[in-house]
Amino acid sequence: MKRRDIGSGSSHLDLNRRSFLRAASFAGAAVAIGGFSEAQFAFAQARHHSLLPENMVFLNANENPLGPCAAARAAMLEGITQSGRYHDEYAEELTNLFASQNGLKPEYVQPYAGSSQPLAYCVLAFCGPGKGVVMGAPGYEPAAFTAKTCDAPAASVALTKEGAHDVRAMVAASSSPGMYYIANPNNPTGTVTSRSDIEWLLANKPSGSIVVLDEAYIHFSDATPCIDLVAADKDVVVLRTFSKLYGMAGARLGLVVARPDLLKRINDRGGFTFCPVPAMKAGIASLKDAQVIALRKKINADVRQETFAWLASQGYAFTASQANCFMIDAKRPTQSVIDGMALQGVLVGRPWPMWPTHVRITVGTPEEMAQFRTAFQKVMETPVTASYRRHVLSRTTLFS
Repeated sequence: MKRRDIGSGSSHLDLNRRSFLRAASFAGAAVAIGGFSEAQFAFAQARHHSLLPENMVFLNANENPLGPCAAARAAMLEGITQSGRYHDEYAEELTNLFASQNGLKPEYVQPYAGSSQPLAYCVLAFCGPGKGVVMGAPGYEPAAFTAKTCDAPAASVALTKEGAHDVRAMVAASSSPGMYYIANPNNPTGTVTSRSDIEWLLANKPSGSIVVLDEAYIHFSDATPCIDLVAADKDVVVLRTFSKLYGMAGARLGLVVARPDLLKRINDRGGFTFCPVPAMKAGIASLKDAQVIALRKKINADVRQETFAWLASQGYAFTASQANCFMIDAKRPTQSVIDGMALQGVLVGRPWPMWPTHVRITVGTPEEMAQFRTAFQKVMETPVTASYRRHVLSRTTLFS
């Protein structure tokens, strides 16, 4: 495996330590202001491209390897030339287009630069001392991280054996919740919570609490979207992002969908957020592309199912994902798999402590998943020993 020149004066382990300190500092600052995202988790996994093999495969951050669709790329280029001005008319156009496509009034929709930031603002708006966050586990952690910044308790409730959020156990988990957080499909498992369970939660939650539905991965799945519940003025906030199916993770664009009174509480916590002009133009173009959702959903599903068929043939258990990520039970410590895969030129997802032998895999291109299968097989055929661990650490510039 060819590596880029990193200089002769530092060892890989020295670079690991310095990278860790940089990432820890960055993460601490992010938590302090109430925000944390998949991008920052990826940063904390040492994705410093100057230190990595040139042919490294990135299957660790739930990115879409297809990038923006053709119409969005063209719109971005046009947007670059217009970026000397704010052009808030594009925010209005984006809002009106999404609202019209989803049976909403425009005042129920607010653009943001991604969906991680408004997720943090939801916690700050609806939670605090004595009013906590209730979420599934394993799940997307930033809501719990943000809860710490406002002294709000955070309760994690194990998913059901099917990988759904256990809404009845979530209601039982707290006597004074401020917010229930459900990612549907779930990150990291890719599994789905049924519409009926979400409706049960809305009907049975304590008065004054809010349900936040993170639909970042909804387009990949057969799950029933819940934006109509917002239109019906329920106590629900829906988060959408252009980072996943639309392939715009690096462009930063998302939407918050909620009743105007709930949007006001969220916006009051974070203030006005202006989205980049190229991103807004790309978002508008993506929403106007009538083919992109079905086409990309099929591409992702085909590659995912091919991978699942191979894993099943090898006897590995995995989550019943409907998203662009899934988890495998490797039957060995997660970190040993992460380290071994990095040595083979494939970055995979971070550990979730409650599932200490599972590893999260992002669905890549067919070629990337072929490399994943080859690497995973090699790693799983190698016994985990102290000497193997030392060998991996001496050869990689990665840390967890």
